[in-house]
Amino acid sequence: MKLYRWQFAFGLALMLVSAGLAAAKEKENEHEGQKVDSGSFGVFMGGHRVGTETFSIYQSQNGSVIESEFKTEGSAAPAATQNSEMRLTASGEVRRYDWREVSPGKSQLTILPNDQFLTQRWTTGPQEKEGEQPYLLPPSTAILDDYFFVHREVLAWRFLSMACKQENGQVQCPIKQRVKFSTLNPHQHSSAPGTMAALGREKVTLKGTEQELIKLELTTDSGTWYLWVNDHDQFKLMRISIEGENTEVLRD
Repeated sequence: MKLYRWQFAFGLALMLVSAGLAAAKEKENEHEGQKVDSGSFGVFMGGHRVGTETFSIYQSQNGSVIESEFKTEGSAAPAATQNSEMRLTASGEVRRYDWREVSPGKSQLTILPNDQFLTQRWTTGPQEKEGEQPYLLPPSTAILDDYFFVHREVLAWRFLSMACKQENGQVQCPIKQRVKFSTLNPHQHSSAPGTMAALGREKVTLKGTEQELIKLELTTDSGTWYLWVNDHDQFKLMRISIEGENTEVLRD
């Protein structure tokens, strides 16, 4: 499979839309596009499952839609549920991002492009207190929100399309060559520069089966994350670990 076949092929789809296509489309028609990945990630702390993220990624002629729901598990406290939807243009720029807390509280936020920048609006609490914050960030900024690990998968695909190439039937990535990104964490109301680099291939045992995966390193001001992506099944994110934390994320 040639490199251009999988560049943004799972939600970012560069060059798949001709210039003459309309930029807008009714929401109910978005999912007429192809579902390119779906499933769930289990979140483990100290070996105990503490949450599950269920997600779907759709590719339409206008770009991509990434839907996700996160639920806590195994806690004496009331279960927490929140969901998000990220819409990207065909070139991978943010078109809209929505987050909602379903339980135990009620709050929501939206990120929209405003000219060449991003604006975040939110409501919180029973009084529905409103707020707004502009960011001097371009729409190409990568949204990496708390609890939504599928956002890291989307960024991994973006990195692979930019930094790697196909040679002798295998994806080849320059080792430790860093690609820079602008990142935004809406929950934290914070933005930061980030980098991603390939660390080579590593054999990992998942569900009792050994797999050779591409290992990536994502670094931002909040810390260092390691991501393992396969290259035999649509470049799916299979595992995440966070440096210095006893936390692991595994695809179910």
